[in-house]
Amino acid sequence: MLDPETAHRMVLGLLRVVGAIPGARGLLALWFAYRRPVLRTTLCGLQLESPVGLAAGFDKDAMVLPALYGLGFGFVEVGTVTPRSQVGNPRPRLFRLAEDQALINRMGFNNEGAWAMAGRMARRNLAGHVLGINLGKQRETPLDEAVVDYLTCLHALHDYADYLVINVSSPNTPGLRDLQSQATLAELLRVIVAGRDRLTDLTANPVPLLLKIAPDLADEDVAAMALEAERLGVDGMIAGNTTVQRDGLRAAAAAEEGGLSGVPLQGAALRCVGQIYRATEGRLPVIGVGGVNSPESAYALIRAGASAVQLYTGLIFHGPGLLRRINRGLARLLEADGFASVSEAVGADHRQPGSRP
Repeated sequence: MLDPETAHRMVLGLLRVVGAIPGARGLLALWFAYRRPVLRTTLCGLQLESPVGLAAGFDKDAMVLPALYGLGFGFVEVGTVTPRSQVGNPRPRLFRLAEDQALINRMGFNNEGAWAMAGRMARRNLAGHVLGINLGKQRETPLDEAVVDYLTCLHALHDYADYLVINVSSPNTPGLRDLQSQATLAELLRVIVAGRDRLTDLTANPVPLLLKIAPDLADEDVAAMALEAERLGVDGMIAGNTTVQRDGLRAAAAAEEGGLSGVPLQGAALRCVGQIYRATEGRLPVIGVGGVNSPESAYALIRAGASAVQLYTGLIFHGPGLLRRINRGLARLLEADGFASVSEAVGADHRQPGSRP
């Protein structure tokens, strides 16, 4: 019954309080987490207890990480973060589409900035938990200078991330998706990968770099982008972000501008994940995002080629118990199909029956 953004802030406040209570993370895990050997897997060399993670956008400033890990996420991605703080777009900018199990947002990368996040992370001990940080460009930064913003965030946060994400696909920062054009993206990735490699040499801490793309790209563009990203040294991809498409929606809020997330993205997410898997023959790890709200939807992305999946909108409509239901059901689906691990099921829909990767 509350305004969506007000409700979101209240939930973050509650999680922040709970996460600060000694022993609270363990209690949350008892209630919500579900761990089984069959769910253990790897993503870009990182060990995950579960392939189900939290997508960027929920905890933009890494405020409530202890509580989020207690809920049972196998990994958490924070951000999108920009070099400097920015307030984002005017409110209202977040809309529920209950009839469609979807959200529309035009938040506009509201966050406190990369250096503020770095200071917060320096005071945190997240040993044993996998953290991704999603990087974006400042709203006012010209596209031909966007690489400077990504490099600034990279330098600020490299030491605190288990993986970093180059976000070129949000529809809510003007012109950002233009960075997905072939020549522009290739140069952007070349410079960022080189910057990451220099930091690796200095710190002896190799941090995987992933590229997050839009679900609205044509199939041939997704495949070409995947091959180019692999060639340039990108370690994985996230498919995909929110969509600007509005096909088949019933809710009145469907007319709002912004990016659509939730159940209507299931088909587009499956298509993008499958395109990347086939183009790279499974060499490039993919995180599948879009409409994950059940064990079946998570499993479908894994069989399409996703090494792991993320959700966010599903939590809005199903609550924190969704994580346990997905993990429990996913374990049953894997075992029913004869898979001993998640990795054995990745891309199964593209292989001959009975074959293994």
